[in-house]
Amino acid sequence: MDHDHSLVIEDLRASVAGREILRGISLEIRNGEVHAVMGPNGSGKSTLSHVLLGRPGYEVLGGSVRLDGRELLGLPTWERAQAGLFLAMQYPIEVPGVSLLDALGEAFEAGGRDRATVGALLVREAARVGFEERFLARPLNVDLSGGERKRNETVQLGVLEPRFAILDELDSGLDVDALRAVARRVEAATEETGLGVLAITHYNQLLHELQPDRVHVLAGGRIVDSGGPELALQLEETGYAEYGPDADDAALAAARAARPRDPFADPFADPLA
Repeated sequence: MDHDHSLVIEDLRASVAGREILRGISLEIRNGEVHAVMGPNGSGKSTLSHVLLGRPGYEVLGGSVRLDGRELLGLPTWERAQAGLFLAMQYPIEVPGVSLLDALGEAFEAGGRDRATVGALLVREAARVGFEERFLARPLNVDLSGGERKRNETVQLGVLEPRFAILDELDSGLDVDALRAVARRVEAATEETGLGVLAITHYNQLLHELQPDRVHVLAGGRIVDSGGPELALQLEETGYAEYGPDADDAALAAARAARPRDPFADPFADPLA
């Protein structure tokens, strides 16, 4: 494992439908570190993950996102992925007609890696997180439960071996056994390959298994508090009341009402969450 990778977010500001949601986010994550971003609903957590990976519909108003010194803002999503960034989505989508084997094979080929090794890696990673091998040849996420989709995301993470992973509510919809399996696999990657992790979560259950080095509280589009793992335990006891109500609830509601409908969007996903 090498020790010189970094993901540096500096004063990142972004808007949706003309409303500023991220209002100056600054974080630095080094390889092998786990940073947790927690906060109430509507604070901008999922917006942060979408902006980092370049999802359409978000306007970057300022700031910088650099992976090993390379500026990612302005790059298409596939180039950010090739640079070493991975997103485990809160609501993984179905991709009919494209198998997991084919999708990861294309990713390997695009990155100059041996496509022929993907099959064996998939079998290995599926076993590590309890993902049934029969799902590997199925079209991506088709007819999978929410928990199976999250295991599938973790399998992809293990095979691709990115430098940094953004986990957007990875714990959402998981039972205790699945949560333990995926969290322990991510934790192992921080030691085995030096994976750096930005874990975005509303609750503390994930962090019982995936041990954070730093915990940040996001409220009203800003980091309003940071600390060690003890901060997550404090939030479990006290909630977010001390950080005040969600900032600009009216502005968030207006942005939700004003944004154009995306016909391809997951009906359960809220990009302003």
